[in-house]
Amino acid sequence: MTGFSFPTPLPAAVPGNDPSGADLLLSPGSLAALVDERTRAAIACGALHRIDTEQCFVDDGGVRFLVRVVSSLRRKATAGSARGDAARPAVNPFLPPEPELTVGVISRSHLAVLNKFNVLERHLLIVTRHFEDQQSLLGVADFQALYACLAEYPALGFYNGGRIAGASQNHKHLQLVPLPFDGAASGLPMAPLLGGEGPRCSRLPFAHAFGRLPPVVAGQPVQAAHALYRALLADLGITGEPSAEGERQSAPYNLLVAADWMLVVPRVAECWQAISINALAFAGSLFVRDRQQLERIRTAGPLRVLQAVAGSGGASG
Repeated sequence: MTGFSFPTPLPAAVPGNDPSGADLLLSPGSLAALVDERTRAAIACGALHRIDTEQCFVDDGGVRFLVRVVSSLRRKATAGSARGDAARPAVNPFLPPEPELTVGVISRSHLAVLNKFNVLERHLLIVTRHFEDQQSLLGVADFQALYACLAEYPALGFYNGGRIAGASQNHKHLQLVPLPFDGAASGLPMAPLLGGEGPRCSRLPFAHAFGRLPPVVAGQPVQAAHALYRALLADLGITGEPSAEGERQSAPYNLLVAADWMLVVPRVAECWQAISINALAFAGSLFVRDRQQLERIRTAGPLRVLQAVAGSGGASG
């Protein structure tokens, strides 16, 4: 497979397939201020918990990986075990989300919600207003909400398709984090390896499918982005399996979304040596619980870690 055809119009009956953007309720240019205002209020009332980290850098294969040492992740896990959380019934934190964390309405189908345990500033969850399973395939309405947020400030969208891909909640939610990751000028750490038109980036050693949105549709990318997403999944052999709740993914994957490109990474394992890996790792940002985990990643090399959880098959034309 050497490329993808664009655009691919979708039937008018697909939910959220509205080229006019009539489903969108977010006022353009308002999101950053809303997020900042809600963040201040949520911190003041104790609803949002900022997690302090130590930032370290690990160079590997032309990428300067940002690794955050987050010791409070260990404390959170220990506290949860002490409370016996595993024995309690699962609670959906998004139905409804905490009012103190809810930034506002993006569209008729999605809300913007702050990440309760905040490592990254302006870390936003894009949550379906009604329950949809995290393992259901993304639809046009999901991309409409995501791109409405991406248009507001420099950011990267991502999706953890299932628990093996790093998802911690079953309620469908995409995520948005601001760029650059380190608050300085490094941009996206993985950017040097994301070259060409796809579906393979010659320097990525792990399994993946990559594609770009052509400039002619970059301003209104929703339908083309959805078509690209489905093409990238198909290239990796990931299909939609019919279920009572719609199409369910046939295999776990991570998705990274920028304004003009998209990367899908299949997953074969959730963790590498007890270190959980989610979509941001494939953008060049890793999180570890302590310095021992940091040193294990430094010794192995981050790209080898990513290959271990995604499988080989990259760097092939």
